[in-house]
Amino acid sequence: MPVHSLRPRVALPAIMCLFALSASPTPLVSEASAQSGTPLSSLTGATAWLNSPPLTAAGLRGKVVLVDFWTYSCINCLREMPYIEAWAQKYRPYGLVVIGVHAPEFAFEKNIDNIRRAIDRFHITFPVAVDNDRAIWNGFGNEYWPAAYFIGGDGHVRAHHFGEGDYDRSEHFLQSLLLENGARNVPTDLVHPKGTGEQEEADLGAIGSPETYIGYARTQHFASTGGAVQDSPNDYVIERTLALNDWGLTGNWTVGEESARLNKGGGSISFRFHARDLHMVLGTGKSAKPVAFHVTIDGHAPGAMHGTDCDADGNGTVSGQRLYQLVRQPGHDIGDHVFRIEFKAPGVEAYSFTFG
Repeated sequence: MPVHSLRPRVALPAIMCLFALSASPTPLVSEASAQSGTPLSSLTGATAWLNSPPLTAAGLRGKVVLVDFWTYSCINCLREMPYIEAWAQKYRPYGLVVIGVHAPEFAFEKNIDNIRRAIDRFHITFPVAVDNDRAIWNGFGNEYWPAAYFIGGDGHVRAHHFGEGDYDRSEHFLQSLLLENGARNVPTDLVHPKGTGEQEEADLGAIGSPETYIGYARTQHFASTGGAVQDSPNDYVIERTLALNDWGLTGNWTVGEESARLNKGGGSISFRFHARDLHMVLGTGKSAKPVAFHVTIDGHAPGAMHGTDCDADGNGTVSGQRLYQLVRQPGHDIGDHVFRIEFKAPGVEAYSFTFG
């Protein structure tokens, strides 16, 4: 049975959100009646367009449109993306237009060059509307990453789906919209793309750790002695054994609202987790100088448990602002482990942990 991960946005300042892992499927929801107005009119609020000239509601009239809200450091969005891309390729000849609306969660995700690099990294070919001002997000009344809106030829939303999963039902609905819109010989088979690295579908049954933010605005289970000192340099130590889902800093860090920045080389972050995969959203701040790191699991080099962004000895480099996969456990015997990452130089910024 598919289980869905999504990141709902809540009424907090700026671009904050929370993460939820639902215990049951979030189904494709059909709209009972056409909405008044057309949310596609909000496309005029895009701050930039990538892979396409600007698209408009008038220009899309008569087309079936799939609008997918995503942001490039969101693991849930990245795992969904192979399906969105496969649908864009498969159904373009039958009149489907896929639009990815990139609505940032963290401030660095507003950087157009970062978005371009993500589009290239994940081989995204469909049009992407950059929604840095949240104009399109607000026009749709959206609250989640990822979120898919299925729009008929009349410009009205016919169904929506929030979170990962339910791909077969979503694709069948796309097929029905295209047939209804007059397309002929629409394929009835289903795509089954194989994501790799961080895009591989999660082992949801093994996840026992929640997405955890490192900035003080949304953090929880912080185990460094004395707690977080907000917006000021501070020396941190961990003086107790970490319980499951506890995490902490060691070394000199400045903990900000969104992230923690390392001020002196040799600082580290530890987390006792339970999941097949462990990822971190990391960056190098304004200096943009690469920062080398070393990962251990239970005090040892990760070996076969290393992720795509470090080697078997645990060595890797933060070279940009993005999500890094640091642990990928082989097999199905998933247990509790203590992850530790030490940074060789100052300047790194740590934003969050996610699991898969």
